[in-house]
Amino acid sequence: MISVLLADDEELMRGGLRMMLGTQPDMTVAGEAWDGAEAARLARHLRPDIVLMDVRMPVKDGVAATAEITAQDGPARVLVLTTFELDEYVFAAVRAGASGFLLKRTPPKTLIEGIRTVTAGEGLLAPSVTRRLLTEFARVSPPPPGQDVRRSLGRLTDREHEVLLHLARGLSNAEIARRIHIAEATAKTHVKRILAKLGLRDRIQAVVFAYDHGLVHPTRRE
Repeated sequence: MISVLLADDEELMRGGLRMMLGTQPDMTVAGEAWDGAEAARLARHLRPDIVLMDVRMPVKDGVAATAEITAQDGPARVLVLTTFELDEYVFAAVRAGASGFLLKRTPPKTLIEGIRTVTAGEGLLAPSVTRRLLTEFARVSPPPPGQDVRRSLGRLTDREHEVLLHLARGLSNAEIARRIHIAEATAKTHVKRILAKLGLRDRIQAVVFAYDHGLVHPTRRE
């Protein structure tokens, strides 16, 4: 069973999510929080697989709660539900460790699939949110990779480095496979090895890593 913690200050939103998840045989609602502080506390106590996180909440916002939850020694991954593509919290929440973003108007079927995707260790970004994220990254001038980063990158094979560059641009495993003419299963294996070698939580954090260390830039072709 996939245990899900709901974190949203709107009771109506939590109720809708609870009803939707209740129709799924492989999902259960572990608990509910109306603010970020409560979400972090419940995540530590209940140890859910997924936290569905609103970003704008009282007491502690979703960004701060995400940072606290992802720093905990627990299984929880954070899937942020945002109202607007241009929400200023999106970029900050990625840096805080969120594993994915979907819009609140996302169809129920897509949200359910998204929960399963993130639980499996895959990152997830709505296409419009991805565009926003890359725009924000484009404004940042990253420092050159330090010695530790260069050492980590040195553990990657040439093919894994190539896959990392495509991964950083938001390509799915299937898209990476088509781009470099390999099987999708092989692309998935490469991604898993990259995450393990770089000590990254999921593919969203691989995007952050690549842009933070100047491996890719949205305005130039690699």
